Amino acid sequence: MQIRIAGLVSESYVDGDGIRFAIFMQGCLRNCAGCHNPETHSLDGGQLIDTAEIIAAIKKNPLLDGITLTGGEPLLQLDAANELAQVAKRLGLTVWLYTGYTFENLPPDATTLLENVDVLIDGAFVESQRDLDLQFRGSRNQRIIDLKKTRAQNKIVLWSEIGG
Repeated sequence: MQIRIAGLVSESYVDGDGIRFAIFMQGCLRNCAGCHNPETHSLDGGQLIDTAEIIAAIKKNPLLDGITLTGGEPLLQLDAANELAQVAKRLGLTVWLYTGYTFENLPPDATTLLENVDVLIDGAFVESQRDLDLQFRGSRNQRIIDLKKTRAQNKIVLWSEIGG
């Protein structure tokens, strides 16, 4: 399957907990003022590659704790994001997902993907709420949600509340 990416980081320590393979997916319609990755906004920017190439690179690193789907807006390439998340889970890796959507307003067609996501960082970047001291996010409105515990408790459980 083809995926349009802005870039890959094979060992990231800032895009989630542990050592992560970060996939910066190309395309975002939000154009948030002050966005950290404005080069990811164009829907036809970046490069097209096959998800098999990304999967092969992930499999080569036994030190990875997980993958991070970020962007851009990963939900614009839902099929590719879902494939990557499913493979990561089969490999015993955690999956973190950054999205400009809030948990309460996720598109219904993202359900399958979310079943394979461990941690969701939700909400658009808001420049007036920018805070460089926040862990794994850029503005105070964004939340780090433990999706496994959220599903089990049927209420939003923040990752920071459980210490990761």
